[in-house]
Amino acid sequence: MRALLILVIVLLIALVVGDRVAVVMAQHEIGRKIAADYGLPNQPSVTIGGVPFLTQAVDGTYRDIEVRVGEWTEKNLSVHDLDVKLTDVSAPLGDILNNRTSNLVAATAKATAVVPYDAVRPFAPEGVESISYSPEGLRVTGTFSVQGISVPATVTVTVAPTADGIEVTPVSVQPASGGPTIPLALLSSTLAFTVPLERLPLGAQLTAIQPGADGLHVSAVAANVRFSDLP
Repeated sequence: MRALLILVIVLLIALVVGDRVAVVMAQHEIGRKIAADYGLPNQPSVTIGGVPFLTQAVDGTYRDIEVRVGEWTEKNLSVHDLDVKLTDVSAPLGDILNNRTSNLVAATAKATAVVPYDAVRPFAPEGVESISYSPEGLRVTGTFSVQGISVPATVTVTVAPTADGIEVTPVSVQPASGGPTIPLALLSSTLAFTVPLERLPLGAQLTAIQPGADGLHVSAVAANVRFSDLP
């Protein structure tokens, strides 16, 4: 009986070790393929959730897969800390083994990233010198033309996701110390601009933007992501 118990324990350990080896290999392969498909300079870190892994592989359904890309560039705009979480991924084992992507689908893809303010500034109008975060709101500082006169000021703006990207809209103006008061109407049209980040990888459409000390924290979501439709 004791020998049988030892054998069972050894087999269980072998299964656990085999399961962990298999998941590491799968994570590496997914990261390699994503890096190749998107031309990433570094291979992203991939984590397949759920234990055990082998039962998910045989079933062809994975509860969640997290991909940490890091830096990603699109349309001359670079973002940092890009993470993508896929949930309820359908990936039949036969298709994986034969490198077929037509039947690979994720129910949802949720992506988050940080757009640094230095990356936002090139898309701002002429005269903008800096973009920074404050507890009162996002601030745009610079020297702006008002009826032909250059006037230094700090403008508080809001940001919102649109079909064209991140829409930046002035909401208040604070003149420089000792400078003239500037009506918002004189700057609202010239200082409104759009950062061309419509979506993140996997077709995830922007849904929320939150200014932070290190940049704009953006979130994006996509549903029914078919891997065969990706670039």
